[in-house]
Amino acid sequence: MDAGLSCALMHETTAQRQPATTVRHAQKMERYDVKYYKLNITLENNSRAVGGSVRMQAQAQGQALDSLAFELYSTFIIDSVVVNGQKSPGLRRSAGNVTARLAQPVPANALFNALIYYRGTAPNGSSAAIGNALDTRYQNTYGVNVTWSLSEPFNAYEWWPCKQILTDKADSSDVWVTTSSFNKVGSNGILERVTPLPGGNSRYEWKSRHPIDYYLISVAVAPYIEYTNYANPVGGPTIPIVNYLYNAAAKTFYKQEIDRTPGFLENFSNLVGLYPFANEKYGHSMAPIGGGMEHQTMTTQDGFSFTLTAHELFHQWFGNNVTCASWQDIWLNESFASYGEFISLNAFPATAPYPARTWMDNAHTTSMQVPNGSVRVPAVDTTNVGRIFSNRYSYKKGATVVHMLRYLLQDDVKFFRALRTYQTTFAGRTARTIDMQRIFEAEAGTSLTYFFQQWYAGEGFPTFAVRWNQVGNSLYLRNTESVSAPGVTPFFDTELDYRITFSSGPALTVRLRQSQLVSSFTVPVTGTVTSIQVDPDQWILNGAGSVVRDNSLILATKSAARLTALSVYPNPCRDVLQLLNLSPQAAQAVVTDATGRVLSRQTVSAAQPRLDTHALSPGLYYLRLTSADGSARMARFVRE
Repeated sequence: MDAGLSCALMHETTAQRQPATTVRHAQKMERYDVKYYKLNITLENNSRAVGGSVRMQAQAQGQALDSLAFELYSTFIIDSVVVNGQKSPGLRRSAGNVTARLAQPVPANALFNALIYYRGTAPNGSSAAIGNALDTRYQNTYGVNVTWSLSEPFNAYEWWPCKQILTDKADSSDVWVTTSSFNKVGSNGILERVTPLPGGNSRYEWKSRHPIDYYLISVAVAPYIEYTNYANPVGGPTIPIVNYLYNAAAKTFYKQEIDRTPGFLENFSNLVGLYPFANEKYGHSMAPIGGGMEHQTMTTQDGFSFTLTAHELFHQWFGNNVTCASWQDIWLNESFASYGEFISLNAFPATAPYPARTWMDNAHTTSMQVPNGSVRVPAVDTTNVGRIFSNRYSYKKGATVVHMLRYLLQDDVKFFRALRTYQTTFAGRTARTIDMQRIFEAEAGTSLTYFFQQWYAGEGFPTFAVRWNQVGNSLYLRNTESVSAPGVTPFFDTELDYRITFSSGPALTVRLRQSQLVSSFTVPVTGTVTSIQVDPDQWILNGAGSVVRDNSLILATKSAARLTALSVYPNPCRDVLQLLNLSPQAAQAVVTDATGRVLSRQTVSAAQPRLDTHALSPGLYYLRLTSADGSARMARFVRE
């Protein structure tokens, strides 16, 4: 199963139209900050009828509040709105926008409590509603009827009154659902109790004390059976994984896949930090949803497969603990969750359905099916569900960008430390792409503006045509880059691996920077070169290029060859290497080891003609000096 594709299609069919609120109404909702939601509602497993109350505790912002603005679908009846114990004297409704006048204004910066009593039937997409944020359906294979919610991106208001603004997470939440006693209700957090009620009903009382965005609050109602297994992450508590399954037959069929979840959770915790909701739970509620939805602490899934389970679980970090602050930045949720699939395929190869490389190859193929398109959702498309949840851009191409960030750092310690820093810095909050960029810049020790401009905001991908020739112990390479969307992104500045195979002996992989459309390199080699592969490990998103031997290449590079020598001293050196005959203009000095791994980048000039080498271990190194005009000189040196 293509987990990203199923997730994308599920969102597209669930919410087929744009959000109903207006800019003006959103501004009115911004006048208060939600602290807490409590849903106390009635639901059955075979109906979209819903009713009860929602309590909202909030804080007025910098001015007094004379009305309460929220969203609720237009066909619901609102029986009353009570703020600080006083009933609203009047409501104004326009489509899904509701404004309740307050009997007594709430002072600036003061906390207040609002109770909204409502009832009705959630809309159905087939009758021209916006979507099916609350749906009910008979699951044929297992003979079970299920009612469940799916509110992302802006459809929670189709089943409960709320404030649908991403940057305003509630600090905590309770979800109480009254239903027939033969049902179970899955939701967020911890099930505190099941209270028996008259008339053959029971009330499921779920409590979560973690920040949560409106679209992650969920319900799933069915005559489930419960199956619990446990994860034991290093340094953390035992975490129950509570699975609400259709019936015993579903448990038998999916048990092997369900039982992967603890290992996935333990591995993710080790890599990017302890599961964010470890003091509550993780779990799944089954529903015929057409994929999965990462509801906080209890994902809703229609079945279980390796990549789907890994994808939705990694969302608990990327999307739930830290949520994108704008739909323009949805890749911060979906690309990283998709990369969680790749991580898991790598971590558990013995039981994986296919190799991780196959997954990455597919991500590259999907990303390049069209020549343009950006990972960043254009501002004009942030209400377009199909664009927000584009499998090609938000899931697959975004995942290749995450992979390239890993390659850029050349160090998994730094890469996963960056992800842990992101999680701890923005835990329980929302973030933008610039926030992620700054964290990776801190690890890289340099600006990554060029990287994010070309891969996140830019469009398309590069293709490389490589010519090579060997003369003696020198290998000449010339790489000509072309791009698929030159009107938007005319050039991709990137490093590339070249795997050099010899007639005998081990292959050599060198890493060289494509710093201009046509980049030429001289690589010292010993042995006869028989072939060259570009990006052999599929780190960089690039089209099907070419590699050919060109015996005339030396003629085109003779003058360059005469410029390759760079005089340096002392050699061997210790902490400082002096460079001779530099021009006044700044040049970039790049130090690599014998495998081509970049170890240092420094700016030098005639005024600053020295290279700091104190961070290098003793050994042999290659220095490439590139001037502003693109000319290059090289030297080999030894650090004692």
